[in-house]
Formats: sequence, structure tokens, C-alpha cells
Amino acid sequence: MATQPTFGKPVSVEEYLSTVYEPDCEYADGVIEERNVGELEHSFLQLLLGSIFMNHRSEWGIVAFSEQRIQLAPNRFRIPDLVVVRSDFQRESILTHPPLIAIEIQSPEDTLRRTAIKAAEYLAFGIQNVWVIDPAARVAYRGTLAGLELVRDGQLSVPGTAISVSAQELFAELDQV
Repeated sequence: MATQPTFGKPVSVEEYLSTVYEPDCEYADGVIEERNVGELEHSFLQLLLGSIFMNHRSEWGIVAFSEQRIQLAPNRFRIPDLVVVRSDFQRESILTHPPLIAIEIQSPEDTLRRTAIKAAEYLAFGIQNVWVIDPAARVAYRGTLAGLELVRDGQLSVPGTAISVSAQELFAELDQV
């Protein structure tokens, strides 16, 4: 993942938000951070998960968004692969309130260490359910205050809700591609 200040100097929040990046980039304390996207397994899992959430949105009382910008702090913007909000969420173009779930799907260039840092940022912001899916290793993690925790039973769920996604079923679908 490349991190590079534009023109050798920090970029302001205003400049970041008014510039078009292809693909979209994240922003942390004046630094533009590129995101790894576009790989087959990453792309397929992102679409599959989005479809699952869309198919259950009435039943689960949720809405899902792909690559939705979140402002975690005045100088920190992240773009998880997917976010899930409750259906009565406060509508805003850039989320400034914690969604119900933030999901990161690992790309080959991503490191778990870097993703664990992002998961910690999400948790500190108040996102209670952080899921990390690693298609290469065929494993899923939950973000916790202690770091990334392997989901041993394969069930990604949200306590107190009917939301439950089987990592094994996701990987089985991926194996069919």
C-alpha cells in the first residue's frame, strides 16, 4: 500500500475531498494513502457480501454500502470495502457516525499488520463490528481491542441481531469462480 504526500508536502482535508483519485484513496493526517483494489478474489467477495446484505436488508433492518467514505477524525478518512448501517441511519454523504459493521477484504498486497491498524481505528471510532476477510488464506477475523481475532467457527455475526454470514460459504462460492 503506497502512502505518499502529494508534491512532497501534506495535503489539506479540503484538497483531499475536492480531488478525484482513481481508484479512490484514503487520507490520514495530511497523507494520501492508496488502497489495493481490483483483484479477482477481492472483487468477487465484495460483490458477494454486498449481495448477501442487500438480500437480507429488510429482514436484518440494514443497508449496505460499498467503498463508503468514513470520517473517523477531523484529519482521518477511511474507505472500507463494505459498511453496513442500520436502516434508520443518519443519511450523510460521508459517514461521520459509526456504522454497524465495517468490512475489509484483503488484497495480495495488503498486510494483516496494516489491516489490524485500520481495524483498531474503526473500533476507536465506535464501530463495534469489524470483519477482515483474507481470501488467499481462506480465513476471517474479527477486530477486537486486542487486535485481529481469528473467527474459528467461521460465523461472522453481529451480537443481538439476526446478522450472520458463513465465511466457509463465502469461500466455497469463491472456489466456484
